[in-house]
Amino acid sequence: MKRLYKIFLLFLVVFNISLFSSIDAQVKRSPLKTRILFIFDESYSMTGNWKTGRKIDIAKNLLIKMVDSLKNIDNLEMALRMYGNKSKMPPQDCNDTHLEVPFSRNNAEQIKQKLKITVPKGTTPIARSLEEAGDDFPPCYNCRNIIILITDGKEECKGDPCKIALMLQNKGITIKPFIIGIGLDVEFKNAFDCIGDFYNATNEQQFAEIMKKVVKKSLYGTSAEIDLLDITGKPTETNVNISLFNQKSGMLFKNFIHTLNYKGNPDTIVIPSSITYKMKVHTIPPVVKKNIVIKEGKHNKIIAKTPQGKLNIIQERGLELKGVKCIVRQHGSMKTLHIQEMFQPIKYLVGTYDLEILSKPRIYLKNIKISQSKTTSVKIKQPGLVNIYLPSKGYGGIYKVKKGDVKLIENINQITLKSVYLQPGHYIAVYRPEGMKTTAMSKERNFIIKSGRSVNVSLR
Repeated sequence: MKRLYKIFLLFLVVFNISLFSSIDAQVKRSPLKTRILFIFDESYSMTGNWKTGRKIDIAKNLLIKMVDSLKNIDNLEMALRMYGNKSKMPPQDCNDTHLEVPFSRNNAEQIKQKLKITVPKGTTPIARSLEEAGDDFPPCYNCRNIIILITDGKEECKGDPCKIALMLQNKGITIKPFIIGIGLDVEFKNAFDCIGDFYNATNEQQFAEIMKKVVKKSLYGTSAEIDLLDITGKPTETNVNISLFNQKSGMLFKNFIHTLNYKGNPDTIVIPSSITYKMKVHTIPPVVKKNIVIKEGKHNKIIAKTPQGKLNIIQERGLELKGVKCIVRQHGSMKTLHIQEMFQPIKYLVGTYDLEILSKPRIYLKNIKISQSKTTSVKIKQPGLVNIYLPSKGYGGIYKVKKGDVKLIENINQITLKSVYLQPGHYIAVYRPEGMKTTAMSKERNFIIKSGRSVNVSLR
């Protein structure tokens, strides 16, 4: 028996079956399925004695009682993974971890039978067991996934349980070892702090209280709603992409679309309380909220101010010129916020914006106001069409004439015909054939573009 290097963790208390009567009623009220994977330590050190008997016998008996009491709870499935149960030491086999009973309905008897017949033999590959446990949960949209690690010792295979626990949390699997130690020093407590909740009991009465807490935390979902507030402070905004990150690691935890339920309230989600979150609401511009702490066993509200209205870029009646885009910027900033297509209304946060419409020539509009739940329509003039006929390939351009200045709008290098949609106004076309090597051979034509009209310009 490894003295201070081993920890007897777990359910070392007489299991109170009546505890589940109230839990059963609460679980049945929720349509969310809870899936608990027990990872059970069958390493050789579990044959050691503690208090009234061998550690393995006490732990097995208590887990069997627990499984038996859970078997009739609705919306609950269980599975069993073991490590150290097949390869005898020495030598040390750090791959000795196996899913013995997969998730399914009515598998309590299988789990109990497996616990009864297995014998402790091997080592303690905690990190490897946690890593493989990530694939023990079949895909499920509406499930809360929990792992309860049952072990009497620390990692013995040079793995990093903290790193694996973080990876599983980001896959939506909540690590809940609920580690129960016996008079352990701070060194051992810190070794498990990164994985889950650590409890250090000194007597059986404490174990009884800890057991209640373990069961409740396993079966009670930690729920949250995300309230996206409008300009009046009501949670009416919705249908927005949201990303949750593990703020400490920076890893992406979950993506989803915000939803109002059938009653018009923000839909409830279930997320682990062991993570401090950063939330990014993908409005335009995005809203970021940091240091989000979820209180376990309570319904949490995550609030973000996201009042929105729509912007629609249209043109006067007539030809709808598709493909024209608009650069949208926050007022006073040159940073591109979004590129919007014409005739496609897009939501923005309430505020003031500057637009650069990529027509020919470009149109610049400033101080466009977006108001709550309203559509701001920006109308531009209907373009006209110029058809420029060329004798051969060459060099040239189309210029916009305005207030004594000219601005290059489009290069000309076609062989026969150049057709361009232009905003109404005065233009000049200039061209020189490629084979003509004198500046005097340049040709210049003035023309006027009117909305909805076409004009032919010959540079032959």
